[in-house]
Amino acid sequence: MNKTLTEEEVLNKIREVVATQLGIDETQVLDDASFTNDLGADSLDSVELVMSIEHEFGIKIPDERANKISNIKQLKDFVMEKLSVKV
Repeated sequence: MNKTLTEEEVLNKIREVVATQLGIDETQVLDDASFTNDLGADSLDSVELVMSIEHEFGIKIPDERANKISNIKQLKDFVMEKLSVKV
């Protein structure tokens, strides 16, 4: 991404990507929604989701960190952290 994104823009894009990947409505993608418990993601979904987020934001999410991200807010915080380092 070539422009600085706001936290709200990042969150909206994450919601869109998660909803698309999991085949659910964006209204189900709440900040504290657990990928597995609330949104029904399995391990393959999780891998595909990480790859989609990496592609969307042009970042790399290390496996050990990806395994610790369990909800939308944690994912948003990580993406914001990575984007601020890139600037």
